[in-house]
Amino acid sequence: MATTKARDDGHAPAVRGGGMARAFYRFAYRAGRPRWDAEGPHPALVSLVGARTPGRALDLGCGTGADASFLAAQGWQVVGVDFAPEAINEARARQRPGTPAPTYVVGDVTQLRSLGVEGPFELVIDVGCYHGIAAGRRDAYATEVAAVTCAGADLFIAGIAHPPATWRLLGARGLDPSDVIRRFGSHFDLVGQEEMQGVGRHARFVLLHLVRRADQDGGPDAGG
Repeated sequence: MATTKARDDGHAPAVRGGGMARAFYRFAYRAGRPRWDAEGPHPALVSLVGARTPGRALDLGCGTGADASFLAAQGWQVVGVDFAPEAINEARARQRPGTPAPTYVVGDVTQLRSLGVEGPFELVIDVGCYHGIAAGRRDAYATEVAAVTCAGADLFIAGIAHPPATWRLLGARGLDPSDVIRRFGSHFDLVGQEEMQGVGRHARFVLLHLVRRADQDGGPDAGG
């Protein structure tokens, strides 16, 4: 199994695009606890991983680490990535002494390998990150996720289908299954789709489950 060489220095590299979005999220974490922040893991994640054998997991847009900490407590080796240093600092501060700690990395989820995030990962979760990524950066996101996952890896993406106008000003495009299939289809199969209770008035919260196919050219595989 490959080891993670993720930088854990707390310094964010330049983020391609999304500068306004990054400023918004950084301000939100500085101003207090954002309404999307949670103390515990997302209920869907708890049911999704309950019976799975722990391995290596990657949490994209990990925020303050609720989901990453939950996975670590279940025996997973977890790397969490977020472009808001304030969120990562809070995630580290919330870590309880003597409990398994995720590795947290500040940086752009569309540049995983340049951050030192290396696979293979058997599980990737994204709760509320992809839906906020601008269209021009989504292909890079898909490429990076494919590069760090092994054959058979599970990818769970959850987000709001139709973001409000204010979010769209920041580049958010929502979560559309057809968009995900188009961008991830060369490496992943969509095997599950469901709607869940959303956040506030944004009721249509979509969960997509994709599974990584083996590459024809001898790319990432379950053997690492």
